[in-house]
Amino acid sequence: MADRADRTARRPRPAWLDRAVLYQIYPQSFADSDGDGIGDLRGIASRLDHLERLGIDAVWINPCFASPFHDAGYDVSDYFSIAPRYGTDEDLAHLVQEAGRRGIRVLLDLVAGHTSDQHPWFKKAVQDPEDDRYIWSDRPVRGFVPSPGPREGHYLPNFFDHQPALNFGYAHPRPGQPWRRPVDAPGPEANRRALLEVMDHWLGKGVAGFRVDMAHSLVKDDPGHRRTAEVWTGLRARLEADHPEAVLFAEWGDPATSVPAGFDADFLLHFGGPTRGGALRSLWDNRAGTDLGPWDFSGSACYFDAEGGGSAATFLRAWRAATAAVGDAGHIALPTSNHDFSRLACGPRGPEQLRAAFAFLLTWPALPAVYYGDEIGMRYVPGLPDKEGSSTGARRNRAGSRTPMQWDSTPGAGFSAAPEDRFYLPLDPAPERPDAASQWADEGSLLNLVRRLTALRKAHPGLGTGGTAEVAYDGYPLVYERDGCYLVAVNPRREPAALALPGYGSSRPLLVEGAECTRSGIEVEGFGFGIFQR
Repeated sequence: MADRADRTARRPRPAWLDRAVLYQIYPQSFADSDGDGIGDLRGIASRLDHLERLGIDAVWINPCFASPFHDAGYDVSDYFSIAPRYGTDEDLAHLVQEAGRRGIRVLLDLVAGHTSDQHPWFKKAVQDPEDDRYIWSDRPVRGFVPSPGPREGHYLPNFFDHQPALNFGYAHPRPGQPWRRPVDAPGPEANRRALLEVMDHWLGKGVAGFRVDMAHSLVKDDPGHRRTAEVWTGLRARLEADHPEAVLFAEWGDPATSVPAGFDADFLLHFGGPTRGGALRSLWDNRAGTDLGPWDFSGSACYFDAEGGGSAATFLRAWRAATAAVGDAGHIALPTSNHDFSRLACGPRGPEQLRAAFAFLLTWPALPAVYYGDEIGMRYVPGLPDKEGSSTGARRNRAGSRTPMQWDSTPGAGFSAAPEDRFYLPLDPAPERPDAASQWADEGSLLNLVRRLTALRKAHPGLGTGGTAEVAYDGYPLVYERDGCYLVAVNPRREPAALALPGYGSSRPLLVEGAECTRSGIEVEGFGFGIFQR
């Protein structure tokens, strides 16, 4: 681990990441330019002013490659083609150019560990018993599924059965189990070359980098993901020659492993690595409805709980462990939510709590990532039908986090000119649903608060990504110092909170809602926060 960290630390970290705010776009739900009810690249380009005004520095777009869309694009059938529903190469070039004019970088989503079963590589493998681009066994093995073609045997999927796992080898080949190919076998080598070719292709067209889906999933039977990390270290080293400015973000959930392997940032997730189910869930639990069934804290509330029954301690322990391991080699990304989990506004968490959540997100030393619509308080919509693999089990459906962006208060919410029954997913039916146009017109809205917070973050580098966060109190309110120059107090519960903490009475308010520093301590109203300069 130390050797990998030393090698990665010598690579200059892209300076723009230190001040960046990331924004995730689910393309089929963001903005529809051609009236077919499905969002597209031209639609994204038409809404760049919203992102620029908000203070966004980079957008990550969920997979937009050719796909049969059995898993909403995470089943890629051609890495070198834009899916027709989203547009063309020219549309992507237009988006990259228009975003660049506004100082916004574009990142694509790279599905590295598997393809669609409709990919030409897999169609060839089904015909050729000598092909080892995928993982095949000539006899039944737990987790494998039967061959769909003339090739006898079974193959290993990565998630759904229609997503065959690309073969990057096994960390521990075993006699008598020929499907456990070594990492340096021809198939794994071919797949590593292919990944480089895919990245080179799109980086050559102006994208800034990639968020890598299931980045930990390459080498199989790999305790601690050591061999997978070595694969990424090698890929990064080869990528450096032609694209030294390219950024890689990992969906790994273990920054201590992924960042030393060559990633610029890793997302804290609800699963994976030392944060397994703990760090982000303990902060703001937004798994309800997606992978845990109906909202149920089961006696263990998250910190952003209106009743004040949670603790920030679990999150803080995971954060300290990750930052100690990562050091200056990269960043830890903290998302509001994403396409796999419920939004910040879900279950009993109402819009009044989101203001404190954004105050925390945009003053904590993480790389903040805003999921589209969270900036206006869009909610997780329960009870939707399965759409392109959104349902992963009984009462578990991710569709509620993927509904169309609510741009205005017109019947179609400004998302599309198509009739609503042709929309990719139904709009939130709530009569009080928020929308961007109304919130831009309201200086006191959540959207304008997020705008002010991003502006404050950029005006005061000590509030940005990296640096220190010394926690003075991890109860209610959560109180921490940033770089010895700033004081932040956040109270996400309904009841007021006060802390005896002398010495801050002369602190200057920078952005405050219901918080006050006195000679004797800090007082914060329910759902309030305060950002002060010492």
